[in-house]
Amino acid sequence: MNLNKHMDYFNPLTDLKGTVHIIGCGAIGSTVAEMLTRMGIPDIRLYDFDMVTPHNIANQMFTNNQIHTAKTKSLKDLLLSINPEVQIKTHDEGYTNEGLSGYIFLCVDNIDLRRKIAEDNKFNPYIKAMFDFRMRLTDAQHYGADWANKESIKAFIASMQFSHEEAVEATPVSACGTTLNIITTVRLIVSAGLSNFINFVKGKPIKKLILVDSENFFIESY
Repeated sequence: MNLNKHMDYFNPLTDLKGTVHIIGCGAIGSTVAEMLTRMGIPDIRLYDFDMVTPHNIANQMFTNNQIHTAKTKSLKDLLLSINPEVQIKTHDEGYTNEGLSGYIFLCVDNIDLRRKIAEDNKFNPYIKAMFDFRMRLTDAQHYGADWANKESIKAFIASMQFSHEEAVEATPVSACGTTLNIITTVRLIVSAGLSNFINFVKGKPIKKLILVDSENFFIESY
């Protein structure tokens, strides 16, 4: 894949020090995977047990002819169409306690599972960093943790001290109960999170929190 557009700024073949794991291939996860592939990331692991449904097309990286197919397979096909050289391994039952290393993107829509993954791996020396995303309709949050820094890990896990049920209650839904979010918010928070990832890979301190709001043109980092 020709990476001349950004090779002088970010070279994944020399800057990256591990595999990328994307846990959850919905709105956030599929967008993370697509953007990382265009950046030339050579080795990606995808985790999801779900199928593509009609309402996924509005804010995820799938197409109409992929409805009723596995998200991991559909996403793998898309990524290989972008870069035939990318190495992709799919976990079609979702995350089931596989060994993790390198860079972990938590994109599954269940805070309990994300917290469990972080807690179970807090002493894992093979992980470089974890990145988490949370989104409502027009506002979203991104959290990052340098896994070599105990205080960074502690703050990352502390940000997850609420239940899946509480998260659902705080999420806007339509009159028929459909979770509301829009593609502009997805792209905005993923762009912020992947910029955090790039900076970290290049040796800069990780941002612990990035806040965005696509309606009010707001972005702030800490």
